[in-house]
Amino acid sequence: MTYEEWEATVPDVITGDTLWKVKAYQLALFAADISWVDVTRLTKDQRTRSLADQLYRALGSIGANVAEGYSRRPGKDRARFYEFALGSARESRDWYYKARHLLDETVVSHRLSLLTQITRLLSKMVINQRKRTS
Repeated sequence: MTYEEWEATVPDVITGDTLWKVKAYQLALFAADISWVDVTRLTKDQRTRSLADQLYRALGSIGANVAEGYSRRPGKDRARFYEFALGSARESRDWYYKARHLLDETVVSHRLSLLTQITRLLSKMVINQRKRTS
């Protein structure tokens, strides 16, 4: 599923919120949603059940922390949640790399690329919030 195909399925209650303007949030929600198939596949092998759990938790944490941070006043508090999201994005990328033995190469490559894009966006968001406090 492409991002555009997926975006067309996102309900108005989500896309109508001002949070939807945050590209990192959009991509985080997309990453968590498309990972469902990957995580399901990983849970079928006993060796990667805990990896699947960690991966899904980390992916869910990205968007949740962006949403939480976006709801805070600009500055240090918002930056702290964006940093949590950044850590979760990097953690997710790490778990996907470790899962490469059971997932298709094209899937892993796509997920690593997507998570790298999210990481870059979040890094900029953290820097911008930190600048507001200095």
